[in-house]
Amino acid sequence: MTPLLSVRDLRTWFDEEGRTVKAVDGVGFDVQRGETLGIVGESGSGKSVTSLSIMRLVPSPPGRIVSGQILFDGQELLGLDDESMRRIRGHRVAMIFQDPMTSLNPFMRISAQIEEVTRLHLRHSKAEARAHAIAMLERVGIPDAHRRADDYPHQFSGGMRQRVMIAIALACGPDLVIADEPTTALDVTIQAQILELIRASRAATGSAVVLITHDLGIVAGMTDRVVVMYAGKVFETAATPELFARPGNPYTHGLLRSVPNPAAERGVPLYQIPGSPPDVAHLPPGCSFAPRCSRATSLCREQFPPFVELAPGHHSLCHFAHDVYAGGDA
Repeated sequence: MTPLLSVRDLRTWFDEEGRTVKAVDGVGFDVQRGETLGIVGESGSGKSVTSLSIMRLVPSPPGRIVSGQILFDGQELLGLDDESMRRIRGHRVAMIFQDPMTSLNPFMRISAQIEEVTRLHLRHSKAEARAHAIAMLERVGIPDAHRRADDYPHQFSGGMRQRVMIAIALACGPDLVIADEPTTALDVTIQAQILELIRASRAATGSAVVLITHDLGIVAGMTDRVVVMYAGKVFETAATPELFARPGNPYTHGLLRSVPNPAAERGVPLYQIPGSPPDVAHLPPGCSFAPRCSRATSLCREQFPPFVELAPGHHSLCHFAHDVYAGGDA
């Protein structure tokens, strides 16, 4: 099956204070039609920059897409001019941003922000755009949508603002929705509602979803496949059940051990991966995870690891991937 989205050898770098920050450095993955792909990793791993690169929203300067290929439905996005990209962005590919308060225009009514999208991409008349905006607010669970449509963002709670962001993203029936940490700063109950809304929307429309998060609990319940990122690179990729059952990378193994376990004995401290993520402007030679890895050897510290296949659709960037996958000490 031809992927809906295919990212190949993507490199997005930032020039800051005389140094080059390789935020995304050789990333590649596919997204199939109708599936949900999770992208996980610690802060600074390159998850959000990858999504901004796909949307062609990397701020320039200081950022720049150095090389790579982003094929969406067979079309190369990196070769499009700005006007052609604008016709795709918000229409066929939409994004739910992490912080709705900085993404919504505080000076525009909620209805106007949805109408703006559909009048541009769907050529709605003013009346059609108004009716569609209210229908979308009802669809995402905004109570009394006909009245609330004329409110401003500050008049909505954090959870309701995120629902508005989802309404805007889904307004034109996109083929692909990218959700970047869509439940950050929301309480657990609202998180569950937002995730269920994304799941239900995917089921109703058949759209594909790229879900970016640091929460493996969300990944387990929402995704079909997972891409694990670290220091701007893909460290592991697999079907979600396979990744959780048999991780093939010490970094993934550490992330899974860090997930809170309700069955754990009281008083047992939560596991944390030792150390901190590296400065991607000054990566060590060899494997970038080696300084934090309990099984690293001189080989890991000196030579960059291969990206090996462990099973069909399951790959890992590690010199000892087969040992970790077989259940060896990670």
